[in-house]
Amino acid sequence: MSKTSLTPIDSSSAIKVLQKLRNHGYQAYFAGGCVRDMLLGVEPHDYDIATDALPEAIQKIFSRTIPVGAQFGVIIVLEEETEIQVATFRHDGTYSDGRHPNHVLFTNATEDAKRRDFTINGLFYDPITKEILDYVEGGHDLSLKIIRAIGHPKERFQEDKLRLLRAIRFATTLAFEIDPATWEALCDLAPEIHAVSEERIRDEIEKIFLSPHRVRGFDLLDQSGLLNQIFPEIEDLKGCEQPPEFHPEGDVFVHTRIMLSLLPPKASLPLVLSVLFHDIGKPSTRTVDEKGKMRFYAHDQVGAKMAERILQRLRFSNKVIDSVIPAVRLHMSFKDVSKMRLSTLRRMMARPTFEDELELHRVDCASSHGMLDNYELLLQKKIEFANIPLVPKPLVTGRDLILLGIPPGPEFGKILHALKDAQLENAITTQEEAIAWVKRQLI
Repeated sequence: MSKTSLTPIDSSSAIKVLQKLRNHGYQAYFAGGCVRDMLLGVEPHDYDIATDALPEAIQKIFSRTIPVGAQFGVIIVLEEETEIQVATFRHDGTYSDGRHPNHVLFTNATEDAKRRDFTINGLFYDPITKEILDYVEGGHDLSLKIIRAIGHPKERFQEDKLRLLRAIRFATTLAFEIDPATWEALCDLAPEIHAVSEERIRDEIEKIFLSPHRVRGFDLLDQSGLLNQIFPEIEDLKGCEQPPEFHPEGDVFVHTRIMLSLLPPKASLPLVLSVLFHDIGKPSTRTVDEKGKMRFYAHDQVGAKMAERILQRLRFSNKVIDSVIPAVRLHMSFKDVSKMRLSTLRRMMARPTFEDELELHRVDCASSHGMLDNYELLLQKKIEFANIPLVPKPLVTGRDLILLGIPPGPEFGKILHALKDAQLENAITTQEEAIAWVKRQLI
């Protein structure tokens, strides 16, 4: 065991909980990810405490608790409206489901550190004495920027298959290397990721692709075999050749990877997913005629349906799905913006997903033929429309049409749509002009 001094980030609620456990005669330390983050100079998202107090003792000491995993020694303590996870030191038994131990034995800090996933997550911190307790050489690996499984890598991954993705997530978000033995075990066990629920896979995928280092994550997923297991549709992009005059960069897989590399660091989740799936329909729609001309007819429409199935499979929220699908389905429409009627263009720019769609178009072009004329035109239009509503309130409503003697029917909606087009084209600007326009249509 080694000890290292550390100045902690503000963690007042967690320290109060820890100090109260100490006052009752128990050992208590900050544990796991919060210690890792503090050593890296990153503010932790939360603070976990490890203790030798048994779950029933924790519940007696604190008046407000939630027994989220009491059978595993995990109790949530509510302190000043902050949730602090307090876990009893434990040694895990066998993991028959590849996710959770069948039973646990409550033990000491040394054994608790050894049952954790990676050395950099096996550290304890005493905020009272300002000392790090390191039983697994996590501090050493942290200084070397290495993700290393504690003990035998294959055993750690077989215990909990989610660790396969967690290793890649930490390597991505922290920009660390994965220890060779840990990497070998990860690759060997990649096909077993399906033991993990879709929701937990989704959560790790989100963290990987929201990282500014998302391309590294993409490469690690690919090289490990996990990408093929989770997104076999993306694997199918490999070897799907494209017309070299438009895509000199290579096949659809290479194109997609380059697009990921061109995204801004803080790209939204729907934008990243739109990049991943925008050409997902190309392999199944690719044709080559007798002259060697390649076509991908309706790949955008096919891709939108495929993307929806993939996102539903991984239990993404309806909000995310409803943002990704239009971007995939409509991404080819951007090539026609210079020929669009003003009404069509304004409706396009008024879509709630437009900003992500525009960025998707930019990286789509920049990663292939490099022509950004349509992108620059849309930037000009954004300036032009900056101080006016893209789609203003209608000058005439259905009720106005009824008052003009037009009965509701099939033509009703057509008239309102045409009227709105005229308004968006600036052909009419007042209600009086709109009513006069309607009357002319009735002659």
